[in-house]
Amino acid sequence: MKKAAIKVENQIAGWLTQNEQGYLFEYNKSYLTIPNAKPISLTLPLKESPYASNVLFPFFDGLIPEGWLLDIAEKNWKLNPRDRMGLLLACCKDCIGLVSIEEVKEKDEL
Repeated sequence: MKKAAIKVENQIAGWLTQNEQGYLFEYNKSYLTIPNAKPISLTLPLKESPYASNVLFPFFDGLIPEGWLLDIAEKNWKLNPRDRMGLLLACCKDCIGLVSIEEVKEKDEL
């Protein structure tokens, strides 16, 4: 299982998890109580129940670099191009925009 903290302007907005069934995204309960909380994407509006998908949500997949930049990441970090969650965790710690991705290790569990 792989897990990532999804941050908006350095606040934990939610968690993205990959398991045997696919992917889950769930907003952080305390983030939902913030008066001006913003959804991370128009396709993932604010709600308390988790989102589930068999494939990586398009918003997150769109953060992964493409072309020559992806080639460099795959070669330097020995990443499998089919491991979309692995690519997201390795390449999207400091994205352009409000959202950033931070891997959560088992011992770091939030």
